[in-house]
Amino acid sequence: MRIAVLNRDICQPEKCALSPAKPCIKHCPVCRTGTEVITLEDDGFPYLHENLCTGCGMCVKKCPFHCYTIVNVPDQLKKDRTHRYAPDGFSLFRMLSPKNGKVLGVIGQNGIGKSTALKILAGEIKMNLGKFKELGDELPTWDDIITYFRGSELQAFLENLKGRTQKVVYKPQNITEIPEKVSGKVGVILKKIDERNAYDWIIPALSLDKVVDREVSVLSGGELQRFAIAAAILRDSFCYLFDEPTSFLDVAERLKMAEAIRNLSQQNKTVVVVEHDLAILDYLSDFVCLLYGSAGAYGIISHPHGVRVGINTYLGGYIRDENMRFREQAIEFHTRPPQESMFSTGNLLFEYPDMVKTLGDFKLTVYGGEIHAGEVIGILGPNGIGKTTFINLIANEIKPDHGTVDIKDLKIALKPQYFTGEENTKVEDILRKIKISTEFAATYKRRILDNFELNRLADRPLNELSGGELQRVKIAECLTTPADIYLIDEPSAFLDVEMRLRAAMVIRRSVEEIKKCAFVVEHDIISQDFISDSLLVFEGTPGINGLTTPPQDLRSGMNQFLNNMDITFRRDPTTGRPRVNKKGSKLDSYQKSINEYYYVPKKGED
Repeated sequence: MRIAVLNRDICQPEKCALSPAKPCIKHCPVCRTGTEVITLEDDGFPYLHENLCTGCGMCVKKCPFHCYTIVNVPDQLKKDRTHRYAPDGFSLFRMLSPKNGKVLGVIGQNGIGKSTALKILAGEIKMNLGKFKELGDELPTWDDIITYFRGSELQAFLENLKGRTQKVVYKPQNITEIPEKVSGKVGVILKKIDERNAYDWIIPALSLDKVVDREVSVLSGGELQRFAIAAAILRDSFCYLFDEPTSFLDVAERLKMAEAIRNLSQQNKTVVVVEHDLAILDYLSDFVCLLYGSAGAYGIISHPHGVRVGINTYLGGYIRDENMRFREQAIEFHTRPPQESMFSTGNLLFEYPDMVKTLGDFKLTVYGGEIHAGEVIGILGPNGIGKTTFINLIANEIKPDHGTVDIKDLKIALKPQYFTGEENTKVEDILRKIKISTEFAATYKRRILDNFELNRLADRPLNELSGGELQRVKIAECLTTPADIYLIDEPSAFLDVEMRLRAAMVIRRSVEEIKKCAFVVEHDIISQDFISDSLLVFEGTPGINGLTTPPQDLRSGMNQFLNNMDITFRRDPTTGRPRVNKKGSKLDSYQKSINEYYYVPKKGED
């Protein structure tokens, strides 16, 4: 079965040739024979007639905006198509099957249909089973949809959805729009919507004690995320849907969030969670569904798997029970810290002194350290502890009260935590600067552009990019700016599992290749493990005081940080993937007793 997709979000027909013969039409071999495979609609957009397409791919090659995708999928999937946005739009095959009293985790790359599936379960989108009036089809009714899933676990769920006998609570992916729709103090709003009499429990459970008297409009990203999660949990429903609940949260907050969500399943509620942090997804899920396919073209939902098997299957890229390979190479993890420390092998590039900085009621104390050529220092610590303040001190964006940062002739490149897309700037403007720069080798620039898949975004304005797309552009722009010190704040935010691990490897290899250095703030433990040579750990009381130790090796840094968090990680025996231990378990107690919170030595190792 052939799927031909036109992405209207990036199609710009007015910028193609002024004549009716657009490049896609002009170069299509079938169109040139007189058969109208691609026609122009009244709105000026082309329309691709999928049943007439031969799959030659000429429109894919000739379209200047990379709007077309043509792929072949197994014929047996034709009967499994559950929704399609347009006759030549994105297709979703199969559907998530929530389980009563269980947490269903969902994993997959961005643009593959995860949010679409959640919106269907939330009742925001009604499945059309791939049928359209313009194709002569009769649109399915609710009874048709329920009959389609008859005999499956989804049947009872859809019957509830049809009759609206019970509502579904949906925590959306994009929380930045909440202040535009909700106003008032956090505590007042949460008390007002508390339908489960759980207010007194949820406030301390999600560490919202200090923000109950604040206006929603002034909340930080992490506070807004916890507010949104609390608002969802306080509603009374049979089903709860959470789309990327870890965004903006630190490690401790992520685990608290996971405990709060698991509490719902223990009360016999149905829960579905889309998440890119593998450690947290593993920790809170009972089952896992994988989504694979072609981003922006189609997505296939796998059958539910056990958590460990499901995540390992996703990392391996091969689904055995479906005989389907969706990734050429498996994602692998190293199970021990690097044996050689950069402290002794790299040339000293930069040394910073002891510093003190006071911002309002918050005080940050920094113990001096040094960084070497080719070294990446990872920065770990809870939110509100001064990590971004430290980055700004090193960048000379702010001045310390005591101590002086002397960067001499060193150049600084900064990728900030929060950023917006400039309205009058296109991705191609940034790509042009990257490509004509002479400071970097062509292979270096090509590796960054290819890994972040930026050429496909060339004609998009920055202010129209998604959070993940804009993140990739900003990281690439930072890494291709000539500098001696790279300051990168939360590079994994908004990125899916594959892209955040790819970003970690790109940052790691780029710094090694150009023999410069980098400080990287990151909350995803697995990504930080990929990136860092050494660690800078922040301690203290969030919002009141912060204290940094000098940089230390990975084992010592991880032990110190996770000891502060009271968390231990074990390793999956198949993939080496880090997994959170349950607090008080036998392995958790053992690792704490030998002070190995992350890198557990094998038998016979020191």
